[in-house]
Amino acid sequence: MYKRILVAVDGSATSRRAFEAALDLAKAMGATLQPYYVIENTPMYFDAPGYDPSILRNQMIAQGNELAEEMDKAMGELGVQGAMVTGEASSLDDVPTLVLSAAKTAGADLIVMGTHGRRGFQRLILGSVAERCVRQSTLPVLLIPSAAGNAGE
Repeated sequence: MYKRILVAVDGSATSRRAFEAALDLAKAMGATLQPYYVIENTPMYFDAPGYDPSILRNQMIAQGNELAEEMDKAMGELGVQGAMVTGEASSLDDVPTLVLSAAKTAGADLIVMGTHGRRGFQRLILGSVAERCVRQSTLPVLLIPSAAGNAGE
């Protein structure tokens, strides 16, 4: 049914669960899997005295490289084709926009992503990348809740 799956990853436990779900689905369907990692730039801190945004950016790049190695290994062990792609958020292209654009570029027919379970005021202020992707996507979006896999914990 699905031949190209894009999974949004950010290094969190929830996105790792989303990757595992996407990996299992890709294996079962013989689909190509493309993990997608976004380097987020936080412009509100750029004008703070003494703040060097390159430090955070470099840490996020390093995290992305580590995730790519880990995910490429997991995909290789199961014989799933694909490789991680990285995008960089800006004031013009936020994370949901980048995820949807990457899915289109990859020719994906499914997006998989985790939800971080924000509620109330935090959700109102921060919004939800997953929610915005669901609302704006023309593709099916499989959401993996933050509580997934915690039944025995």
